Amino acid sequence: MKMDRIISKALLLSVLILTFVFFSSPLGIALQSSSSLYKGKPVKYIFWFIGDGMGLNHVYLTETFLSRNSQSPSIQKLSFTQFPNTGLMTTYAADSYITDSASAITAMASGKKTNDGVINMDPQLKFKYKTVAETARDLGYKVGVLTSVSIDHATPAGMYAHQPSRNKYYEIALELFESKFDYFGGGGFLQPKGKDGKQKDVYEIAKEKGYRIVDKIDEFWKLRKGDSKVVAINPILDSSKALPYAINRLRGIDMGLSLADFTRKAIELLDNPNGFFIMVEGGKIDWAAHANDAATVIYDVLDFNEAIKVALEFYKKKPFETLIIVTADHETGGLSIGYAGTRYEIYPEVLSYQKISYDEFSKIVNDYRGRVKKEEAKLSDLLPQIKEYFGLEVLSPEVKKELENKARSGDKEAKIRLQLALNDMELDELEKAFRLSMMDPKERPNDYKTYLLYGGYDPLTVTITHILNQKAGISWTSYSHTGMPVPVYAVGVGSYIFAGYYDNTDLYKKLMSLIGADPYKDNTLSLANIKELALSK
Repeated sequence: MKMDRIISKALLLSVLILTFVFFSSPLGIALQSSSSLYKGKPVKYIFWFIGDGMGLNHVYLTETFLSRNSQSPSIQKLSFTQFPNTGLMTTYAADSYITDSASAITAMASGKKTNDGVINMDPQLKFKYKTVAETARDLGYKVGVLTSVSIDHATPAGMYAHQPSRNKYYEIALELFESKFDYFGGGGFLQPKGKDGKQKDVYEIAKEKGYRIVDKIDEFWKLRKGDSKVVAINPILDSSKALPYAINRLRGIDMGLSLADFTRKAIELLDNPNGFFIMVEGGKIDWAAHANDAATVIYDVLDFNEAIKVALEFYKKKPFETLIIVTADHETGGLSIGYAGTRYEIYPEVLSYQKISYDEFSKIVNDYRGRVKKEEAKLSDLLPQIKEYFGLEVLSPEVKKELENKARSGDKEAKIRLQLALNDMELDELEKAFRLSMMDPKERPNDYKTYLLYGGYDPLTVTITHILNQKAGISWTSYSHTGMPVPVYAVGVGSYIFAGYYDNTDLYKKLMSLIGADPYKDNTLSLANIKELALSK
């Protein structure tokens, strides 16, 4: 009997030891954390970085690009891929396996699934949801919202707006000034006077609501701790009121402020005894991926990474009070690292020959179309610019033979030039695209095949990026979003709860637990509507 008790105790002790070892292991932690919440003291400083459209493939491509000069395959990690805790998050919307940014940010910021295009409202558009950023504000945190696109775009709007359509830019801007958030930074307003241009200017409304709009470099750098209710807008914006693509810095173009600049200023303005909650969006990663422009994606991921490095500098000073989360709302483009034409090989170094974003090169094409009669237009006129900005060129037989001899002797530059050389099939593709680019956009074919080839972008430009990408050994499946899960990276206080595999609505619960709020408390704002609905039943 005594021996039985000894054996029973030994078995119990073994089970306890195995349980401890298992749940201390990476697998055990992952199984626990898929729905785990934070139980400790509220985290004082929270950085939430969202790479819009940034799938694991975009991140990995950037890391291979950074390693392009290595003698053998290797990876140079980004700052956030070295974080100790990593998870995966599903992204489907209420009405689709493939989400858009509005339904995705609603799920992450308010914990509720909704239809594509809807911001912080239910699919039937009856109720509004309070976001985690609004809850943080009410708990005393100072709140900042930063983005590389317009401040009224879907993802930043998901922090403060509640609209049936993400396209209600004017109404979203009005909600911004009602949010009482402390700092906004990045792009401008898409419809400052409404869709018809007849509404009251949001700049006037900002003053009435106590907000200060800063859109000059010197004014931005003069902002100091204690300045509140600030909307800082980059003085240099593109036609969509967004920051220019980071790749264009390669040509020495003045870009104004960077996402890192806005992040550094946010820390300066918002650091206080009650802490802060800052959301930073790398919005143009998504736009470049929509256009299937891999090099432009890479440079905007790197720009996003620089902003994260600013947060890491802060974290190192206050590691026991700070949390940094990096994730995405969805993947865009269906990017594949691997292309049939190069079989098992990739050549990320060829992407370093691109010096211009797709939208800027489209301007060059459009300018040419405006200057030259359609019947006189020749692809050969644009080949010098294609070589200058993308490295793609037509080699004469003599030059090709010379490069082949050098390549056999181990000349790496010769190998790359041969890889970038345009063959007859590629020239034929460029010629067909060029002819379409020389047509008035309204007169171009609008059929299925044309969309598959060009996706609604300038035909010549997107064909150039496709050819360059394929020569690098990468490809795309879509000009839109995909339904793939996205990665989550975390470091700092409570970061372990982001390990595992979970839904994007769980991100809301995790964030709420981190700021000391009840993740399961009803966050519906339109309670009167709920009562009306109950009575009607």
